[in-house]
Amino acid sequence: MSTPVTLDDWLAHCERLHPVGIDMTLERVRAVKDRLGIAFDVPVISVAGTNGKGSTCAMLEAIGHQAGYKVGLYSKPHLVHFEERCRIGGETVHADVLVPHFAAVEAARGDITLTYFEFTTLAILRALSQAGCDLVVLEVGLGGRLDAVNIIDADCVVLTSIDIDHVDWLGPDRESIGREKAHIARPGRPLVVGDPVAPQSVIDHAAAIGADLWLFGRDFNYSGDRQQWGFSARGRRLHALGYPALRGANQLLNAAGALAAFESLRDRLPLTAQAVRNGLATVELPGRFQIIPGQPALVLDVAHNPHSVAALALNLDQMGFFPRTVAVFGAMHDKDLDGVVERLLPLVDAWYLTDLPLPRAATAADLATRIAARMEARKPGSSAGAIHTHANPREALSQALAGVDPADRIVVFGSFYTVGGVLKDGPPRLAAKHLA
Repeated sequence: MSTPVTLDDWLAHCERLHPVGIDMTLERVRAVKDRLGIAFDVPVISVAGTNGKGSTCAMLEAIGHQAGYKVGLYSKPHLVHFEERCRIGGETVHADVLVPHFAAVEAARGDITLTYFEFTTLAILRALSQAGCDLVVLEVGLGGRLDAVNIIDADCVVLTSIDIDHVDWLGPDRESIGREKAHIARPGRPLVVGDPVAPQSVIDHAAAIGADLWLFGRDFNYSGDRQQWGFSARGRRLHALGYPALRGANQLLNAAGALAAFESLRDRLPLTAQAVRNGLATVELPGRFQIIPGQPALVLDVAHNPHSVAALALNLDQMGFFPRTVAVFGAMHDKDLDGVVERLLPLVDAWYLTDLPLPRAATAADLATRIAARMEARKPGSSAGAIHTHANPREALSQALAGVDPADRIVVFGSFYTVGGVLKDGPPRLAAKHLA
């Protein structure tokens, strides 16, 4: 095999290395990490959970940046370009910057096989460890206990909301899933739990290892009105905070978790109230209830499980009046698809369903069968003419646009691949023709 040259070459190489996409062990990836000498001498915050991880990481980065810290961020998955997974000093790294780190992982692994996720995680961790950061923020992937990010001993861990997802790997209920995610905590170090109803398994694990447990409602909280909000945690209060620039009903909960993490590390990462205000005002995160103005309005959201789609439904319901709402939807077949559809069914007038370019994806035809059954159960005959299938997200969006009036709205959701598919050539600016 010729040596990969570009980032795309390396990513293709990573896809061929391991016979399975997910291998829930840490021994192999930890061994390569040790060979590479990856280590951090600055604070590391790891963020795990079912929903809200991306928003929390984005707020940690934005607030830290406004406080004058050089922040390194590892987040995933990406929407369009792989490089989106690594940001240093507020900027997405260039592909050429990552290439030497991929080469270093290849040289260090020897005969150890690594999955795509493990290989790419090691490359990005090496890049971050050598970037001269003041703070590193790591988003945990599937689970926690056996996630590759867990090879790093975080100085603080944030657990966002915990809900049912990835049941084949993590277990069938919140207690099982919470237990898996809690294992990224470390003895004597802060574990910030932003879920308002923390699973008992999380609390028990924190006690068993002697973690410094920060529970929402006990150790930190928020309050507010329509104009501003305030945060309190273990003796510190912040008043007159503006709402985060990220839209959505759960963003104050995510912001409170991020601020609690900073508060738990305040001896090493002191913050001013103004840095918090500026960070919340400037934070950006594409694809999380992202509204693109136009005619019709376009809403992009990577919600893909019943809990996140319920939040999406609430956010849509609070947007105001739209004569019609149509959905562009594509998702993985291992999700609770009936639960996802059920949450949005009352709000959606027509469905434009899309295939996605990977084996895990449900086909548009399968989604159509499921949605038709749910619609028929609610109102016989309502599915006729309201369901359409398409080969890719851009085609689905184009056809949705052809069938709406400028006063309507289009919601694209269900997977990072669905939202990324419509963002591939940049944010679309819609201009629907007036219907007769």
